[in-house]
Amino acid sequence: MSAAPKLASRPIERRRHARVKVALLGRYMLSNRTEFPCQSIDMSVGGLAITAPVKGRIGERVIVYLEHIGRIEGDIARHTADGFGMTVIATSRKREKMAAQLTWLANRAALGLPEDRRHDRVQPKATRIVLTLSDGTEVPVKMLDMSLSGAAFSADVKLMITDPVILGKTQAKVVRKFEGGYAVEFQKAFVVDSIEQIEL
Repeated sequence: MSAAPKLASRPIERRRHARVKVALLGRYMLSNRTEFPCQSIDMSVGGLAITAPVKGRIGERVIVYLEHIGRIEGDIARHTADGFGMTVIATSRKREKMAAQLTWLANRAALGLPEDRRHDRVQPKATRIVLTLSDGTEVPVKMLDMSLSGAAFSADVKLMITDPVILGKTQAKVVRKFEGGYAVEFQKAFVVDSIEQIEL
């Protein structure tokens, strides 16, 4: 009697919906109605992971507002190093709309389409600059690009969204986190004829 063929074991994917990596800015409100800034890490029509300064309790109801997506409601399912993951509670119609929005965002990233930005960005000639944190700590960073209203840099430092910083001599605040670095918005946009004239 021949033995039954063995099936190759595969890791079980517990998520029912495919996750899309999207870095969208927003705000979230915990059940006690306190609000905080956040940024999405990845999401699907069934779940969302965000960076969050206050993590809330497992099982706590939370409402998130994200750019391009709008209002999302759900329960905190797990804590992460930088925030939390949550379920998404939505009607089938809302889920269909979210799926279309996520498809558009994923395609925009895959095609390299520009984000909605107020000013054109260029790669600076001088890429090495000092970032001063709110406690006075100075960190060397590498500039990636800049505009009249903000800049992006790579840095081995942990920052939160809305953290105040000084890039070179220019006051700014952190507005976006991405793999290996951050984007900041200057406290005052530069008024010059050319980006090349900017001195941080």
